[in-house]
Amino acid sequence: MDRFDAMRAFVRVVEAGSFTKAAETLHMSRTSVTQLVQQLEAHLRVKLLNRTTRKVNVTEDGAVYYERVARLLSELEDVEIGLPGASGIPRGQLRVDVPSPFANMVLVPALPAFHAEYPEIQFEMGASDRKVDLIGENVDCVVRGGEVTEGWLVARKVGELRLGVYAAPDYLARAGMPEHPDQLLDSHHRIVRFRWLGGNGGFPYAMRRGEERARVGGRHILSIDDGNAYLTAGLAGLGVLWLPDYMAREHVAAGRLVLLFEDWRIDPMPLHIAYAQNRHPSRKLRVFIDWVVALMAQHAPLPD
Repeated sequence: MDRFDAMRAFVRVVEAGSFTKAAETLHMSRTSVTQLVQQLEAHLRVKLLNRTTRKVNVTEDGAVYYERVARLLSELEDVEIGLPGASGIPRGQLRVDVPSPFANMVLVPALPAFHAEYPEIQFEMGASDRKVDLIGENVDCVVRGGEVTEGWLVARKVGELRLGVYAAPDYLARAGMPEHPDQLLDSHHRIVRFRWLGGNGGFPYAMRRGEERARVGGRHILSIDDGNAYLTAGLAGLGVLWLPDYMAREHVAAGRLVLLFEDWRIDPMPLHIAYAQNRHPSRKLRVFIDWVVALMAQHAPLPD
């Protein structure tokens, strides 16, 4: 038995909650993962997992062992990189998940500079607006707009996205230019509705002008949960959009979108990078987080 492989297999089974999911993320067969965990239990003479036909539960001894081993495996990588004879450059695969517009417009265009500094880090990136299961899907970190409410996540605020309300010129030619947010409730206006992280949709942010407040939605013909498709729908004239500046800037300059309600303000959307609390952040994750912080200082800086 390779004890390192066995420990790695055990950690993934605990995190994924099943041998099948663990095998998929480790690119191994389910039989191989099962055998490694069984050999580890035989070596330790301790039962680490309770198995049923539907799920896998960690035993009390297994929970203690998992906490120590998960941290040990992560720290081992840092130890190897830090050896005097090693290159000292973070390396290995980094699994991240980011909102699709953020990937297309901000992160991916900047990755050549990151790769030039850290050429031995390989990305496996999910670009979507869904809520990712970091543990079950073996994702190292996520970039997420809005508040992070899960207590088991460590979240670092990396930026604040300024928001505005926009519409395509074709839409405004048909529906007219609204002078007040409440006018979006009129029968001739439409919004494009965004479903936030699998929720029921709607726009969760209040607009303000002096002492006046407005929290409005409106009628829609399209509800969607992907940021790129949401933007495309607005450009096609399907309704009014609420967008971060970085998504709208180029289209406003080209005349494809018009900023509405210029004298109204919306509280900025916080942008966080988050990872699982029970995982020791590896060096490659730490340098990626620091790089994202520096990147967002250019695009959406935090207030002083």
